[in-house]
Amino acid sequence: MSLTRSAEATASRTADSRWLELLARAGFIGYGIVHLLFAWLALQIAFGTSSDDGDQSGALRTLAAQPLGKFLVIATAVGLLAMAIWQGLEAAVGHRAERGRERVTERLASAGRTIVYLYFAWTAFKVFSDAGSNSADSQEALTGKLMTSTGGRWLVGLAGLVVAAIGVGLVIYGLKKTFEKHLKTGEMSPQTRKLARRLGIAGYVAKGVAYGIAGLLVIVAAVNYDPEKARGLDAALRTLREQSYGTALLTLVALGIACFGVYCFLQSRYRKV
Repeated sequence: MSLTRSAEATASRTADSRWLELLARAGFIGYGIVHLLFAWLALQIAFGTSSDDGDQSGALRTLAAQPLGKFLVIATAVGLLAMAIWQGLEAAVGHRAERGRERVTERLASAGRTIVYLYFAWTAFKVFSDAGSNSADSQEALTGKLMTSTGGRWLVGLAGLVVAAIGVGLVIYGLKKTFEKHLKTGEMSPQTRKLARRLGIAGYVAKGVAYGIAGLLVIVAAVNYDPEKARGLDAALRTLREQSYGTALLTLVALGIACFGVYCFLQSRYRKV
């Protein structure tokens, strides 16, 4: 057996691990809790009462402040790390039911999810250790440093384009209901399938809008040499609030993010892992 085939076989056995599956499913529960708290912070921003960043790190800090919060944060981090390993294996040897370009697309999507889950796990570990957990400030500082380097503004602008493109992709992903092919719909009742579809559409569209605005703000920061605008989702939500009917629009986005949180709970049960 060649080295490549041996590595693929080892990865496949790891992917079939029952413990990895259980941890990944638990990770979806933690991911859902984080998004529900994220939605709550977005609502607070909408009505001008937020005292924390309106992003996932702010949601994790909110969770850490609750009774048993530190335990829940570290449990969420472990679950997210398991999700990252699972998606990394999917990127390497998974999606065998697809063929050609579709398989390549799915594997690239899994690689992207791996990065996202690793980032959230890392953020959760930082919140647990109380070490530099303010991601909005960190992003602003990093953007400022990049802008002082040769070609830095181009890199910041490119990063903004990538984030904006992710936002557009999430909206399309939700509206086309592509997420359904990753669910065990055959095990769902008609009512559960309808609920999952509605939650998924609302959740992915709301997240897409938030990421799209965040990406545009990073591009504006690069063009205007203004790192303060590059504060990620927190800046995106606060910018949305400042628009005409901003409170109503941000409330809708918050409700959509809450829908995604509930959808994560359904994924914990019905996602193909």
